[in-house]
Amino acid sequence: MKKIITLAAALGISATAAMADDVTVIKGVGTWGNLTNYQKHEGPFWNSHIAEASGGKIIGEIKPQTELGLKGFEIMRLVKNGVFDFAFGLPGYVAAENAIFEGADLSSVTQDIETQRKVSEAYFPTLEKAFAETYNAKLLMLYPFPSQMLWCNAEVNGIEDLNGKKIRVYSTTLGDFVEGVGGTSVTVPFAEVIPALEKGVVDCAITGTMPAYSAKWYQVATHAYTMRVGWGLAFGAMNMDKWNSMGAEKQTMLQKELAMLTDQMWEETANEDSIAVGCITGGECPIGEPGAMKLVKPSKEDLAARDKIANEVVLARWAERCGAECAANWNATVGPILGLKAEAK
Repeated sequence: MKKIITLAAALGISATAAMADDVTVIKGVGTWGNLTNYQKHEGPFWNSHIAEASGGKIIGEIKPQTELGLKGFEIMRLVKNGVFDFAFGLPGYVAAENAIFEGADLSSVTQDIETQRKVSEAYFPTLEKAFAETYNAKLLMLYPFPSQMLWCNAEVNGIEDLNGKKIRVYSTTLGDFVEGVGGTSVTVPFAEVIPALEKGVVDCAITGTMPAYSAKWYQVATHAYTMRVGWGLAFGAMNMDKWNSMGAEKQTMLQKELAMLTDQMWEETANEDSIAVGCITGGECPIGEPGAMKLVKPSKEDLAARDKIANEVVLARWAERCGAECAANWNATVGPILGLKAEAK
């Protein structure tokens, strides 16, 4: 209650109004506190913006999963149980419950951010239903992290060099891609990647361009292989009971503000890739200290091999995990955008 009154005072709202029944307090959990999405968007939105935009009717309080000591996989279960009202997270972290959650960010099938947004919007109703049924949660937004690429502490000059490598992944679909190129997928939490690269637990690790730079992977990795293998698509979802308790006026207000936040996050991510890759590989770096990793761009042959793996391994394995009905839904919603079809082999 003290926090509500303090926020109210900062916004010029009376303490009485702050304690009134029409104030909704939302406790949330964000992604990684050291990365752009939390620092510029998730944190400021809940800790200050929504209170200002709503005139104090909605007050948020959020901390990143890194500060809370969470690794991601348990977050939506905590939302379901009412421990948190709202969470940002990755569908890859909830796919263990149902493979349907992977469908908007299958490894290597989407190559540009404009197409990825179309895919996300087409698949949103499917994910909305899945969040409601699995987690008693209202899906409110989908947004991207930067392009997922490969950062290696090993000689990697093309896709063939990934054969036999141990590669850090954080989702099943990324593991499918890694195994499709002949590598071994290894699950390592983001915070433990640097020692894993140093000790040879993994030879390469997959993450987004800006996260790799922000976490200073360039201090231990030598080769930046810029093959795009995913997007690290993320979600924002609220406990359904909390959502229903807000009433129509606040629901509309919150959806409007989250829609603007979503647009901002897509726009920022679109600008981050080239900046981060330049910073990691000793190019122009307007945001800080440059690294000195070797820049390795995929050849035409590499890209053709990636496309083959996307069709014959990634999509096929996912269709088998998800089932015929799930795959048929994907083929009807996302398939036409990509010109692809998910079929179990």
